Formats: sequence, C-alpha cells, structure tokens
Amino acid sequence: MTDSTLPAGLPARVGVLGGGRMGAGIAHAFLLNGSHVVVVERDEASAEAARERVESAAAKSIERGASDANLDEMASRLQVGVDHAAFADRQLVIEAVPEDWDLKVAALRGVEERLAADAFLASNTSSLSVDGLAAELARPANFLGLHFFNPVPASTLIEVVLGKRTGPELADAARGWVAALGKTAVVVNDAPGFASSRLGVAIALEAMRMVEEGVASAEDIDNAMVLGYKHPTGPLRTTDIVGLDVRLGIAEYLHSTLGDRFAPPRILRDKVARGELGRKTGQGFFDWS
Repeated sequence: MTDSTLPAGLPARVGVLGGGRMGAGIAHAFLLNGSHVVVVERDEASAEAARERVESAAAKSIERGASDANLDEMASRLQVGVDHAAFADRQLVIEAVPEDWDLKVAALRGVEERLAADAFLASNTSSLSVDGLAAELARPANFLGLHFFNPVPASTLIEVVLGKRTGPELADAARGWVAALGKTAVVVNDAPGFASSRLGVAIALEAMRMVEEGVASAEDIDNAMVLGYKHPTGPLRTTDIVGLDVRLGIAEYLHSTLGDRFAPPRILRDKVARGELGRKTGQGFFDWS
C-alpha cells in the first residue's frame, strides 16, 4: 500500500513506544490500515517479543478476513528496535508504556527530543492528567491523549483527550486518525479518569465490593450487567482482561483526585498482592487457566 492509497487523514509514518499488549495492538491497527510503523522497546528481547506479538496478530487478522493485505507486505511496513532515533521521521508517535507517572514523563520527554518540530505526540494513558504530562514537555500544543481500548484492532472506540494547551489543528487531526482507523472518537477534555475509565472503574469497584460483601458471585454480578444492561462483558471479567494491577493503579489515582468513592476495596488489593492479576496470570475474579 502506498501513501497515496492510505485512508484519508491517516499518518503514513507512525511510531509506538512500548510493544506490550496495548502497544502491539496500536501498531497492529495502524499496520492494518496501511501506515508504516516503528515500535521501540527497552531492550532487544522485548523488541523481538513485540515483533512476534504484532506479526502474530496481523496473521490472525488476515486469516479472519479482516484484512486482504499480504502478510509479508504488512511485515515490510513494520520496524522494531530499541533506538528512539527511529522516531525522527515519524508524523505521529504514541506512547504506550505502563501507567506510572515518572515512567510516562521520562518516556514522553525522550521521544519528544527525537521528533521533528511539527510532529505530534500522544499518550495512551487511561487516567493520568494530560495537562500534567503536557506541562513536562517542550511542545504541549503538539500533545494529547489517545486512549485505545483492548483488544485494539477489534475495539471500535478511541477516547481523544484534549489538554488545555492542545492545538486545534491537532484536535482536528486526531478525529481524522480515529475515523481513518475505522473507529469512533469520543472527545473529552482532560479530567481525572476522562470519561471511560472514570465510569468503568466506578462500576467495577462497586462490583468488587458486592463480591467482598457476599452479595452475589462474580459470575452472577457480571451476568446482571450483560443480560440486564446489555454490556458486552461484565465489569469483573473486564477487570480481569484489563489487569487487576492496572485497575488498582487507576483506582488509586482517582481516589487521590476525586475522593473516597474511588477507594480501592480490600479484595482488589489482596488479589494484586497475591499476583492474581487476571487473564495474564491465569487467575483474577475468574479462572483463566
């Protein structure tokens, strides 16, 4: 696929910092739609794992008929490495490192130093302040939040988070990127937890308290939301998919900014302490083994 046949509004050259589950998913989504993608990881072993993750997902998309691209052609548009210098010619770079403030700031600064002055930078943060992150950067007008949802290629939503200093040109461009990926943009102004995490975590925490209090089983609580409210997945199974450690981190941040209604329940802290992090460890509120 050449730049001239890219979907309108899609950047031809995209970078992703972090090749874990979310980063690989973001890279996969852009590859499926024709972008040339660079993924940068912290070391060679992580970079190779990221490559395998993205290429495996791409192969499955082709098998399902979600893309008519040739796997070799798609792989030719993927570059994976450990050097931030690979971001120098990118039009857009999306940071997808773990949800830790200091780590995010260091990662974003490191990327920004390599970018052209007119390139755009985004964070895939699910809860941290976009305005706070922007304040740590030299070009805050070129920065915003792009909150993707897992699994990225299958999800139809991207939350576009605008900071007070996000430039109007970037805000318009972001809507175009989302549309070009075949997804729907929900545009929100920066606030703790944005819209999706704030609502999703509020429901999940209450579901956890109900399990803790013996109101009902995790399965029955989830079924109540799936069958009664038409949620595609219940709040506890969703928590297992997202990761209990991730949900705990978001809840702690919302607790510190929005008050006690977001205080993490003991059952969540205990499960994380035991290493029961959900699907990725085989056990959370459900058995994934």
